[in-house]
Amino acid sequence: MKEKILNKEDKLKSGSESNSLILYNDNINTFDHVIKSLVEVCGHDPFQAEQCAFIVHFKGKCDIKTGMIEVLTAMSKSLNAKGLKSRVESL
Repeated sequence: MKEKILNKEDKLKSGSESNSLILYNDNINTFDHVIKSLVEVCGHDPFQAEQCAFIVHFKGKCDIKTGMIEVLTAMSKSLNAKGLKSRVESL
């Protein structure tokens, strides 16, 4: 049996478009609040949440989750309700 290599165009045609939840830096929230929010909303473990918080702090933003747009939109709304700045972007 021959393997078929999928490329980005194939994924888009099949309707399985990739989406990314982006968290942006702000000067209001503490590291502890960001870490706790990522654990609660996104299901990150504390170490992963801490790493994302540092990336956001030093780079200004971080891709914190990829997946289906409906799920990521709900997560983004929850993070925004907690005072964080996030949005969903298509890849």
